[in-house]
Amino acid sequence: MNKDSKVAMDKKKSGIGVIIRYYMRYWLWILLALGFLVCEALCELELPSYMSQIITEGIMTVNIKQVLRVGGIMLGMSLAACASSIIVSFLASRVGSMISRDIRNDLFDKVTSFSSAEYNKFSVSSLITRSTNDITQIQIFTIMLLRMVMFSPIMGIGGVIKAVRASSGISALGIVIAVALAAVIVGIVILLIAVQPKFIKMQKQIDGVNRIAREGLSGMMVIRAFNTVGHEEERFDKANKELTATNLFVNRVMALLMPLITIVMNGVSIATVWVASYFADNYVQVAEMMAFMQYAIHIVMSFMMISMVFILLPRAAVSMRRVAEVLNTDVSIVNKEGKESPTGIRFKGDIVFNDVSFNYGGSENAIEHISFEAHKGETTAIIGSTGSGKSTVINLIPRLADVSDGSITIDGVDIRDYNLEDLRRNIGFVPQKNTLFSGTIASNLRLGDEDADAAALEQAADIAQAKDFIDSKPDRYNEPIAQGGSNVSGGQKQRLAIARALVKRAPIYVFDDSFSALDFKTDAQLRKSLGENMSDSTLIIVAQRVGTIMGADRIIVLDEGKIVGMGTHEELLNSCEVYRAIAVSQLSEEELA
Repeated sequence: MNKDSKVAMDKKKSGIGVIIRYYMRYWLWILLALGFLVCEALCELELPSYMSQIITEGIMTVNIKQVLRVGGIMLGMSLAACASSIIVSFLASRVGSMISRDIRNDLFDKVTSFSSAEYNKFSVSSLITRSTNDITQIQIFTIMLLRMVMFSPIMGIGGVIKAVRASSGISALGIVIAVALAAVIVGIVILLIAVQPKFIKMQKQIDGVNRIAREGLSGMMVIRAFNTVGHEEERFDKANKELTATNLFVNRVMALLMPLITIVMNGVSIATVWVASYFADNYVQVAEMMAFMQYAIHIVMSFMMISMVFILLPRAAVSMRRVAEVLNTDVSIVNKEGKESPTGIRFKGDIVFNDVSFNYGGSENAIEHISFEAHKGETTAIIGSTGSGKSTVINLIPRLADVSDGSITIDGVDIRDYNLEDLRRNIGFVPQKNTLFSGTIASNLRLGDEDADAAALEQAADIAQAKDFIDSKPDRYNEPIAQGGSNVSGGQKQRLAIARALVKRAPIYVFDDSFSALDFKTDAQLRKSLGENMSDSTLIIVAQRVGTIMGADRIIVLDEGKIVGMGTHEELLNSCEVYRAIAVSQLSEEELA
């Protein structure tokens, strides 16, 4: 088998196989739990024998001392079984919690390393479900596994051995237990066949409900603006009803299990008494009958517990497979071999695009044959119509995606040869969508540099023209920020995002249409401040407004993913029709002149 085949097989590894690695971390805890399970099972299996002994050696012979002695032993065993049960429950809960914690940590680390290619493979709502609901299912199954799966076989096998011994005087009782076991096994198999496909369907439906709910909440303003609240309610209601119908089917089928077990247990009791009434010849056999009845109930109950685990197993297996899909996904943006650890490189800031092309996976390139240079102390601007590839170009610089052809170098080194952490530490990136996190203004700004002092925050806010509105807040930099920055305006959010990048004091700054929410006066003041304070950095600005980039040292004009013009504002007005058309649509004749 060649190397590629082995890799392919590893990728297809079952979810259970991946999750077993997490169980192996706590093998000592599991072994300890197994020891206490054995202790609990042995104590419970001995109780019917002692009960039979009380009848034959104490009650029938009116020997009170024997009754008290054996009763004391039974009490001690009951206490030992109770203590073992408590310890096992504690160990099972702890192992289940630790395993789910480890899986959740690894899953989060994996997701945070995803590029756009991996995010396109998994929807955000599905990733949220896998990180919450699916891991919870694994945790529940783990607890049930340690508490019941290991306990039930011991009880079942031990119960059968004890029952055979107890029924040695009445051989017909063996038929009773055989019929009972057959009924339970057939019932469990039928239930599993009925519900397993539904569990797979249910997880997908949960993804669907989460997706629609997330879209509805995040896009509420758009929904209201277009008066489509009713349509969204119908979408959610349809998905919710489908999930409810599946849940009801599963629960109704599962509800049949308990009546089945109850009927079997009561049937065993009745059949045992009925059979014994024909074959019992003395009080010894009556005592054996009572012990047999207890063992038979233990056997049926052990199978019931096993059935509960088998019922949880299909859903847990689906969850394990879904989690394993994420954990087994190869991340496309990774460090080159030998570049795993940070090296603390400080860039000079010279960026060169060498015949760069990029494809999102479709039939055509999003950008192609992009070549330009951006140097320290210069401002390079990129402009073009919507969909011309501006954001695609700058997303390649911090390796949010990797080039399909060509190369990008910084200070003469291919960016793929840099450690990812080093690369991104040297770039102050302001994305087109400004995202703030719940916390305070200070905590959001310190995402740029967690060690930044108050003076650094003040300076960054002043350059970003955010100082005035921050000072107007009662708590200034300790002012709370809601999730997503919903308690600040679009312009304030944009200025805070810019200030967050400036806190890094990076040699390279990339602004992806980061001034669009600012008025012309604030835009001009911010650009002037950037020029005065960031003169030793490389600035790359993507903008829609010509007024924002008129003073740039180099303006790159994109159209349909290609460079159609490059130069200063004055040069492009005379040499590039695309740029002139954009400028004419935005500037007056006086400004053009």
